[in-house]
Amino acid sequence: MQYFDRLFGFPFSHLFQNLVIGFIVIAIGIIIKYILKRIFLLFSRYWATFVINSIIKRLNRPVGFFIPLLLLNASFAFMKMDLSYRIQLSRILEIALTINFCILLIQIIRVLEDYFHLKYDLKKEDNLKERKIRTQLQFIRKFTISFIIIITAAIILLSFESMRKIGTGLLTGVGIGGIIIGFAAQKSLGNLLAGFQIAFTQPIRMDDVVIVEGEWGKVEEITLTYVVINIWDQRRLILPITYFIEKPFQNWTRVSAEILGTVFLYLDYNVPIPLLREELTNVLTPHQLWDKRVNVVQVTDNKESTIEVRFLMSARNSSQVYDLRCDVREHMIAFVRDNYPDSLPKTRLEYKKNS
Repeated sequence: MQYFDRLFGFPFSHLFQNLVIGFIVIAIGIIIKYILKRIFLLFSRYWATFVINSIIKRLNRPVGFFIPLLLLNASFAFMKMDLSYRIQLSRILEIALTINFCILLIQIIRVLEDYFHLKYDLKKEDNLKERKIRTQLQFIRKFTISFIIIITAAIILLSFESMRKIGTGLLTGVGIGGIIIGFAAQKSLGNLLAGFQIAFTQPIRMDDVVIVEGEWGKVEEITLTYVVINIWDQRRLILPITYFIEKPFQNWTRVSAEILGTVFLYLDYNVPIPLLREELTNVLTPHQLWDKRVNVVQVTDNKESTIEVRFLMSARNSSQVYDLRCDVREHMIAFVRDNYPDSLPKTRLEYKKNS
């Protein structure tokens, strides 16, 4: 006991008392967390709301650490120890609380995100409003989380005296350093500002159908620095976010989810166009993917040996119009082949017999 007292500078009885207090407050924290969890589980059983289930899922672990740490930090007033040990332990606990509080804030943002994802579901057929809000929310969420992490890291670093001295020394060269950092961060700041512009002016939104770099796909993710396009064959096209500010691209769902689809057939000059119009109506009328808005057959061009016939149809969204176009193309080719084989493209040769 005396060796311990000389080594640590305070009696062993004080250590035992501090450990008892620590175990008690940690146990109380765990009990409080358990009670809170049971209350929320009770709410979810009677109301079965998505938000309560999300709260339990997202906040269970962070709260399980935060409450005991908070009570342990408060219990330091009742513990007996040397001042130097008290300062070091307090700093460790404050850093742990800061990190845990940061995680807690991030998880609260995740809960809000789950709520808005439920409220603004992209699976609706006419999801223009949902895509607008989800695009803004995704950017705000990522920016807010990044800001929280940076502030947390700054608070932790500034809690050390040596870091404060380094910061003071760096401030003396802020003029030259600011210019250097400004040039180095120019690209990153440009991406960040482009992200803000896209989030609020919205040339693209989440789940928009776009044609970029000759590829057809959907906007899958918008980050602070890049955009992910999910191409129709499940490849991913990654583009810097400034691309959608600086370069032209096609957005098929900018105004609404409804879209027109086209099918082109190249046929002989003798093809009966009125019968093609009648047959397209027969195809579209019972078709589940047709939204009954547009049904048009037109001769849009003519070449030396063929004419270009355009079949125009409409659907509720881009995925449905793609499948509808494939069905119409397959059916009309079979219709012409089976009923008017002479109207398929042909090459004419004229033979003259010499007299």
